[in-house]
Amino acid sequence: MKKTLPLLLLGIVTFITNVYSQDVKKELEASKTKMDVFISKTGMITKFVDTKLPNLKTSFGGAETRIRKISSGATVGFFYQIVKESKYENSTASIEYNDLLEVLKAIKVLKPEVEKDIANKPDYLENKFITVDGFQVGYYISNAKASWYIKLEKYGSDNTLFIDNGELIETAFNNAKNKIEELKKNP
Repeated sequence: MKKTLPLLLLGIVTFITNVYSQDVKKELEASKTKMDVFISKTGMITKFVDTKLPNLKTSFGGAETRIRKISSGATVGFFYQIVKESKYENSTASIEYNDLLEVLKAIKVLKPEVEKDIANKPDYLENKFITVDGFQVGYYISNAKASWYIKLEKYGSDNTLFIDNGELIETAFNNAKNKIEELKKNP
């Protein structure tokens, strides 16, 4: 009896550890972005080619932007990247081409809403669009003033860019879309 109890406890602890570690692994796999999935293919040569775009003007400086073309085997993907440099760590959004199109549609819906929302005089209001990868674009209203923002990454701090108006965001994203379409025509 004395030998069975420790063995039983060891078995229970081992079982619980295995179940928990599988849940953590599934959670980590589920949180991969489209960029992560694209570049994590093993056994293939992966090539990155960057094309610089004009910096995105923000309320407190600027953010570097580029188109990243990724070739992995026979598969090619295009991502619009926005990089916010900070003192200790950079934040980077990698927006896949199809998500970029969805963001542009969302901006077209959000822009006419701003004035209506300001007219309602809320204490605080936030209106935003979030991609599958966690990239956010939107605005908030406080003290009868709208402020546009983009949040580059789902997790972390210091990854938000504040932009004076939605027009600047829409122009930058349209330029990125046009550049990707140009690059697709000229492989």
